[in-house]
Amino acid sequence: MSVSAYMNTCLHDPRHGYYATRPGLGTDFITAPEISQIFGELLGLWTAHEWQAMDAPPRINLVELGPGRGTLMSDALRASAAVAGFHGAMQLALIEASPALRAAQTDRLSGHSPVFHTELTQIAPGPVIILANEYLDCLPARQFVRRGADWVERVVGMGTDAELAFGLAVDRADDLAASPASNDTLELQPSLDTLVDQLKQRMQTGEPLRALLIDYGPADGAPGDTLRAYKDGTQIHPLAAPGLSDLTVDVDFSRLKQLAEAAGLDVHGPVPQGQFLMSLGIEARLNQLAKAQPGKGDDLYTAAQRLVDPADMGTRFQVICLSSPGLPVPAGFETR
Repeated sequence: MSVSAYMNTCLHDPRHGYYATRPGLGTDFITAPEISQIFGELLGLWTAHEWQAMDAPPRINLVELGPGRGTLMSDALRASAAVAGFHGAMQLALIEASPALRAAQTDRLSGHSPVFHTELTQIAPGPVIILANEYLDCLPARQFVRRGADWVERVVGMGTDAELAFGLAVDRADDLAASPASNDTLELQPSLDTLVDQLKQRMQTGEPLRALLIDYGPADGAPGDTLRAYKDGTQIHPLAAPGLSDLTVDVDFSRLKQLAEAAGLDVHGPVPQGQFLMSLGIEARLNQLAKAQPGKGDDLYTAAQRLVDPADMGTRFQVICLSSPGLPVPAGFETR
């Protein structure tokens, strides 16, 4: 099977997939909202600000893709409650297929009456703001290997020792013959095309749209072989524990930007996560929390520092905003 089929089966199979049976937030991996509440709070204020930039429509769909345990959205809604009228206009929609994660999200967000979907196309008509943190990296990726002037697809099968092993397909990938990739291995996530196409269809209804996507990967240039697996907080071989480990790849932000621009969407970014959070006021919010919780100042600082430090998540993670045309520049992306 292709690498993308392997990833899809291991992660998303409804009976045996990782997200259906072993959602590992905080054990196999940890995300920014689990590190510091400030992350979600700033995104909540960003969301309310962008609703106002849309002229505060009386109804708006607030959507999160891959909401995890609901931590980000819980923090976001607590912070955005201070913006008059926003919660009254908001319909919260969560794109989540995992029954285990849906249960956690329901417990945490029940006061906001979330509506669950499995596809973005199921969201009700109307203006929409979409948040996605560490969602794109788990979208299955195809891998191709350069052999002379040709590209061939990497596949997963049984090796000579009856264990899973990587191999190469027999046929050439002729559609990649003209690829400008400088690496000898190329990753492509077909679901990026699907996501952009869904946003394009939504944009064509004429209702305002914004999608804020945060993930790790290079701002420029296509990733090579970045497939990794994590189990119990440790990186393991991607084929070592199918269905029991989290599989992830770097996001090709330059390709995502090209796809979005070709679809007619306005694109801002990508910008480094640290720069984005600093422009939204992470320092001011940190100082507020430290004053309110004087005994926790060091822990609060350490957590916030992880989000912006170039040696940690500050430049490893990128932030990109895709919008329907005609909206103002989104907060955090203003040129300086």
